[in-house]
Amino acid sequence: MRRRSLLAGLPAALPFAARANDPVDVALVLAVDVSRSIDEDEARLQREGYRAAVSDPRVVEAIGRGMIGAVGLAYVEWAGFEYQRLVLPWTRIADAQDAEAWSQALAEAPRASLSWTSISGAIDFSRRVLEQSPFEATRRVIDVSGDGVNNSGRPSSLARDEAVAEGITVNGLPIVNDRPAFGRMPPIPLDQYYAENVIGGPGAFMIVAEDFESFGTAVRRKLIREIA
Repeated sequence: MRRRSLLAGLPAALPFAARANDPVDVALVLAVDVSRSIDEDEARLQREGYRAAVSDPRVVEAIGRGMIGAVGLAYVEWAGFEYQRLVLPWTRIADAQDAEAWSQALAEAPRASLSWTSISGAIDFSRRVLEQSPFEATRRVIDVSGDGVNNSGRPSSLARDEAVAEGITVNGLPIVNDRPAFGRMPPIPLDQYYAENVIGGPGAFMIVAEDFESFGTAVRRKLIREIA
């Protein structure tokens, strides 16, 4: 059966369009947890964190210092094994105007919240998004952020290993807080879980957000490092 394009059903009026074969320094999928362990206020802080980080002058400056001076971004939201969604399609960011248009589009995109946490599903879906990237990228990266361990679908380490075997780097942004998810604390500290089961590939790293309030700062630091 022919695979349905991940771009199908996206709004036609997005303020940007990716052109085939445009070069970028990195093709980066931002894969963001929207499971029900994340409440409305936390979801808003996540969205605002990404909007502020991508349009931050320090991030735009880092993009301009790259060999090509542009990055490709796709924004994915995910929850359980059955739910992953491409919220913003591939976008080439080369200057402040591109970054601001992307930020505004994310502000206007609807958001859903579903049960369970499938990091493996997020990585597998993000691999398919990368397959459909229109850009010629020097590097391919999946950036997974979330506040819980994998509890839906196959083990996240298996999905990570398959991505790494394809030359993809998986980075992590675990959101650490002292609030149990659905009344349960994770079996091991979340940063340790990400280190052992999520990140991998050439130059893989993670930056820990101590809570949702500090998420935006962590995203900005992480984007600068990934771009550089």
